[in-house]
Amino acid sequence: AHAKVWHLYNTSFRPTQGGQVSIALSSHWINPRRMTDHSIKECQKSLDFVLGWFAKPVFIDGDYPESMKNNLSSILPDFTESEKKFIKGTADFFALSFGPTLSFQLLDPHMKFRQLESPNLRQLLSWIDLEFNHPQIFIVENGWFVSGTTKRDDAKYMYYLKKFIMETLKAIKLDGVDVIGYTAWSLMDGFEWHRGYSIRRGLFYVDFLSQDKTLLPKSSALFYQKLIEKNGFPPLPENQPLEGTFPCDFAWGVVDNYIQVDTTLSQFTDLNVYLWDVHHSKRLIKVDGVVTKKRKSYCVDFAAIQPQIALLQEMHVTHFRFSLDWALILPLGNQSQVNHTILQYYRCMASELVRVNITPVVALWQPMAPNQGLPRLLARQGAWENPYTALAFAEYARLCFQELGHHVKLWITMNEPYTRNMTYSAGHNLLKAHALAWHVYNEKFRHAQNGKISIALQADWIEPACPFSQKDKEVAERVLEFDIGWLAEPIFGSGDYPWVMRDWLNQRNNFLLPYFTEDEKKLIQGTFDFLALSHYTTILVDSEKEDPIKYNDYLEVQEMTDITWLNSPSQVAVVPWGLRKVLNWLKFKYGDLPMYIISNGIDDGLHAEDDQLRVYYMQNYINEALKAHILDGINLCGYFAYSFNDRTAPRFGLYRYAADQFEPKASMKHYRKIIDSNGFPGPETLERFCPEEFTVCTECSFFHTRKSLLAFIAFLFFAFIISLSLIFYYSKKGRRSYK
Repeated sequence: AHAKVWHLYNTSFRPTQGGQVSIALSSHWINPRRMTDHSIKECQKSLDFVLGWFAKPVFIDGDYPESMKNNLSSILPDFTESEKKFIKGTADFFALSFGPTLSFQLLDPHMKFRQLESPNLRQLLSWIDLEFNHPQIFIVENGWFVSGTTKRDDAKYMYYLKKFIMETLKAIKLDGVDVIGYTAWSLMDGFEWHRGYSIRRGLFYVDFLSQDKTLLPKSSALFYQKLIEKNGFPPLPENQPLEGTFPCDFAWGVVDNYIQVDTTLSQFTDLNVYLWDVHHSKRLIKVDGVVTKKRKSYCVDFAAIQPQIALLQEMHVTHFRFSLDWALILPLGNQSQVNHTILQYYRCMASELVRVNITPVVALWQPMAPNQGLPRLLARQGAWENPYTALAFAEYARLCFQELGHHVKLWITMNEPYTRNMTYSAGHNLLKAHALAWHVYNEKFRHAQNGKISIALQADWIEPACPFSQKDKEVAERVLEFDIGWLAEPIFGSGDYPWVMRDWLNQRNNFLLPYFTEDEKKLIQGTFDFLALSHYTTILVDSEKEDPIKYNDYLEVQEMTDITWLNSPSQVAVVPWGLRKVLNWLKFKYGDLPMYIISNGIDDGLHAEDDQLRVYYMQNYINEALKAHILDGINLCGYFAYSFNDRTAPRFGLYRYAADQFEPKASMKHYRKIIDSNGFPGPETLERFCPEEFTVCTECSFFHTRKSLLAFIAFLFFAFIISLSLIFYYSKKGRRSYK
């Protein structure tokens, strides 16, 4: 039937009308379950049985695919030779339909041949191009669907539309596929066959219950309109890399939240005396009852510190942030039992860092397993739900300031308290604990130690899923206040919780958020010397209840992601511009404060030595930080990469750890290059001349750590010279007396 119509048009109408005729074919895409010959052949068979069934006779040779003829010989009709010639070539272009109707809902499961379906339009276009002799392809139907309850903010549909059009562009630009057109399905909501009105697929929203069936453009329609105006995805000026450098005193750091604490001492601290049994066992035999005099301990006795220092020096960082373990230092939660060995280890780590001109940045508390990073006794007594924990934290902070403060000039009280699984009472006590610790330092130690102290907040950016939707903008602001403002507003702002947070809870008759007294507000407000934030990714939020499982009824929000974004193996989205946005949001909310990006990083493959994803991530996130500093006037003081090595943070490290050895990854070398350049200087960049800082000769560390030995050797050398001089003098005097 198709061939007859094509020939009719070709002979009777084409000469005068000059049009084109084809057949619209629908298809899915399928991936092999395993990369084996059998699975790949099964994928080919799946496409043959769905798309090749009609496409091969029309576009290739007038006959069915061989896989169909081999499997369906008893029921598949045969074409005569004349029919083959009649059908072959009866299409002026390849008309393709790709979407959820056939591709992902109605397709017979047997047609998958136990392989894996995938909504990958780019791969399907490439397959058609190779399989059917590079035809011109017109995508005559493509789209997705949303729930029937979703109104105008159809974020899921919009991002699938973006994904499909972007894949089409890649097929054209990168794969050389001749795609000549694209058609979005559908213009407006309607009756969707077996799904009825339970889903919507239109670019325009239809109110089926209204008298005149009101028609309104959805977010997807506005997005598609803008895309057509731009004819694709032209590079946005704000997303172009910026050339420039950071200030001379910019802090370049790296993070190790769970620092390797190994208090094993070197062999030279053993006080026992040994005899070497050279004749029999060839071993050292301890002499019972005989010990040497105990010598003073030194930092070099901790064998684990120097290798870490050497790696940091290799990286060229100026700062190193690590967290103390409260439970190790004070096992009982108070000073009735102090682990002085652990304190000495931390003290040595800090002093050794200072010795090689690396500034230690120390966090007092890091939420971690077990017991939330708290001493077991405090965890059993209610953890942060118990107001006493705040007082215990202040005393713990006092001990740390006293023991380590002469070497530490940058303190973090709380590092990344995670608000999403924290109760309101726990957050209340945590804020008071931070404030008490800050005041202890400010009143008792700042004058003598001259350091700075603040809190480090996790601050991922929250972006409206539908940029044209006022509802989504309100939702995004609400989530930002609950995620960041909850702890930031009392400290950096008004001294009280965000009004958005309080108002939202009161509207829902939730009165669990405590109130601060006026004295508590004064205690907490302004307890900072800088604003420290950890930032990793950007999250999209939508006001529509598209997926009940993912919907947060508490905040009336649904989180999602742009499926065109690059993702890490653990599905963390790489969205560099989110960092710049959150820095500007914090400046807008709390003023022009000195800010540190205290942690920024991403996971990569477990065995990814050539971690190009992390290289890309760091390059672009640091460049966005530079834009925030130069273009937006953010008072940015430092950037810290997460994380130091894979031993303490598997899959996040700049150093790979294997067989007790640390090996630098590509990301470490790239980060070092950025540090050495102090950013991204270019030919058009006005060079910033930074005065050379005095640096300790790292090769001379041998001499710095053995001053007593050197003094003794110098004394022996001096005595030797004096003795030679005396011998020479008296020998000459003796010869003169003899004469």
